[in-house]
Amino acid sequence: MTKPENSQNSNEMPPSQAMLQMIVGPWVSQAIYVAAKLGIADLLKDGPKTSDELANATGTHARSLHRVLRALASVGVFTLAEDFRYFLTPLAECLLRDVPGSLYSTAVMFGEEWHWRPLGEMLHTVKTGEPAFDRVFGMELFPYMGKNAEAAKIFDEAMTSLSARNNAAIPAAYNFSPYSKLVEVSGGQGTLTISILKANPGLKGILFDQPSVIEGAKSAIEAQGLGDRLQLASGNFFESVPSGGDIYMLKNIIHDWDDERSIAILKNCHSAMVENGKLLVIEMALPSGNEPSFGKLADLEMLVSQPGWERTEAEYRDLFKAAGFHLTKIVPTASPLSAIEGVPV
Repeated sequence: MTKPENSQNSNEMPPSQAMLQMIVGPWVSQAIYVAAKLGIADLLKDGPKTSDELANATGTHARSLHRVLRALASVGVFTLAEDFRYFLTPLAECLLRDVPGSLYSTAVMFGEEWHWRPLGEMLHTVKTGEPAFDRVFGMELFPYMGKNAEAAKIFDEAMTSLSARNNAAIPAAYNFSPYSKLVEVSGGQGTLTISILKANPGLKGILFDQPSVIEGAKSAIEAQGLGDRLQLASGNFFESVPSGGDIYMLKNIIHDWDDERSIAILKNCHSAMVENGKLLVIEMALPSGNEPSFGKLADLEMLVSQPGWERTEAEYRDLFKAAGFHLTKIVPTASPLSAIEGVPV
C-alpha cells in the first residue's frame, strides 16, 4: 500500500510549526489573563494609550506590561502603533467587561491558579482515572467553591457569561410551545428559563437550584417582569426535584457527574414529571471519529476537574435508558450545545 500523498500546500504551516504553536498555547492564555485581570481593554475603550500610561493606571511595571501586550499584539489581541500606543482590536473588545458576549470572566477564570494547576496534573488523571483537582486541592471542585468565595464568584461569572452566549440559540432551535410548565433543574440565575419564557408567552416555569443560588435569582426575575410566571424552588437534585412539570430541562449539569450520579438526577426528573412529560438535556453531544469539536477539548476540562465527562450520542442513549427514558432526538443549535430529548418508558 502506498503512503497517501501529503496534501500540504505552500500556504499551509509546516507540521512542526503548527505543533509548536499548540505547545506554547499557555503563553498566550496566561498573557490574556493578565490583560483581562488588569482591565486593559476597558482602559483602552476611550482611546489608545502607551504602556507607561497603562502601567500608571494599573500600578504595574511599565516595561513588563509592554512585553505582555506586545506579545498579545503579535497574535491580534491589541494593536501596537509606531508611536508605542496600544489600540483595541475586535479580539480585544471581547475582554471588555460590560459588552454582549464578553469573555472577560472566562479569561480571568482560565488564568486563576485553582484552574490551571489541575491542568498541570493531567498526567495523574490519565494514570489513575482520578480528577486532578481532587489531588491538588484535596476535595472536589464544588466543595472547593463552597469554601473559597472569590473563586466561586469568578466561576459563577464565567459560567453566566458563557451561558448568556448560548441562551438565545436554544429556544430558537427547540420548540417549547407545546408545553405548559417548564422545570429547569439547577438553573442558576434563570437566564435560560427567562429567555424561553419570553419567547413563549403561554409557558410557565419553575426555577430550581440550591437555596443560596435561588436567593440571588429573585432580583433578575423580578426585573424581567416574570414573577407571576416563574416560580422559585430550592433543594438538592440528588434527593428530589419539583413535581408537576411537563418538560424538565438540565443545561450543562449532567456532564458534571459520573453515570451513577447522573442517573440519580434523571430518575428524580422521571419521578417528578407528569404523564407523557419530556426530558431535555442541554449538552454538547460529541461527534465520533476525528471530526473537530469544541466539546472534545472542553472534555479535557472535565477530565481534570470533575467526576463527569462530555458524552457521545450513544453514551446519552445508554444513560437515558438506565434512568427510564428513551432518547427521541438530538436537536443541534447555533451554539456548541444540543437539545437532547427523551421520553419516559
